[in-house]
Amino acid sequence: MDNKFPGKDISDEDIKTKFPLASKKNSGHKSKFKIAGVEFGGSDLPIFAGPNMVETKELIFDVAKNVKKIGAHFLRGGAFKPLTFPYRNEKYNETREEGIKWLGLAKEKYNIPIITEVMEEKYLPMICEVADILQIGSRNMQNYPLITAAAKTQKPLMIKRHYGSSLRDWLGSAEYALIEGNEKIILCERGVSVPHTHRSTSRFLLDLQVVPAAQEVTHLPIAVDPSHATFWRSWVAPMTLASVASGADGIMLEVHPDPTNSAVDPLQPIDYQEFSNLFKQINSLKKTLSKID
Repeated sequence: MDNKFPGKDISDEDIKTKFPLASKKNSGHKSKFKIAGVEFGGSDLPIFAGPNMVETKELIFDVAKNVKKIGAHFLRGGAFKPLTFPYRNEKYNETREEGIKWLGLAKEKYNIPIITEVMEEKYLPMICEVADILQIGSRNMQNYPLITAAAKTQKPLMIKRHYGSSLRDWLGSAEYALIEGNEKIILCERGVSVPHTHRSTSRFLLDLQVVPAAQEVTHLPIAVDPSHATFWRSWVAPMTLASVASGADGIMLEVHPDPTNSAVDPLQPIDYQEFSNLFKQINSLKKTLSKID
């Protein structure tokens, strides 16, 4: 198989030979599947909400209770949390196995399905006991042995786009999961690295153009994470609504009861009231868009 036209943009050869399983043109349809009773790729708009990190049992219980009450479909939270630098302090620390246990207890108590990140293959059995969706974080988007191992569990996967990767690279990562026979794959846009991001605290730029671009070539549902992309609380709501308008198939939001005291990235989480207001705006926008359709 010759790579005749290498590059960052997608060619007809790529669709035929590089990611035929992920290709919409080869499958002929948009994927629709259910996870924990929630439909992806259809009329539902799954909302993932929760803290960046599973800080304490009390916190994750409180978040599970409140985001479920507001309307979130899935509780998100990282027990195994990749951080840019290796240093930790008492507040800024992973809860790891204990955090996974707390997620499981919150799931059982509040009847809300879980999405959490997996970073190492050795923890897959333990995480699979709790998680309804395994998240492959942006840093591991091209960790193909991890993606292959995660896909083999037949748990649904969410693959977050690396901030320096093209759509072509992203679909290549999805192909590694699809080739293992795992058809429940969600792609998640979480911002790209660019020279300017409008303020010094905003590290990435949300690439909403990738939503329709991806939907032209792949049958996989495309979720968007405005929290990590904007890295700025006041921008989360408008960019969430823009994501819905762009055709996103799901929204991932960072929600915390006390955002400024969040253990990780305190500039970006929204609180319960902001989430409630945004949830109502999302539903209102969905109704408006359905009338246009």
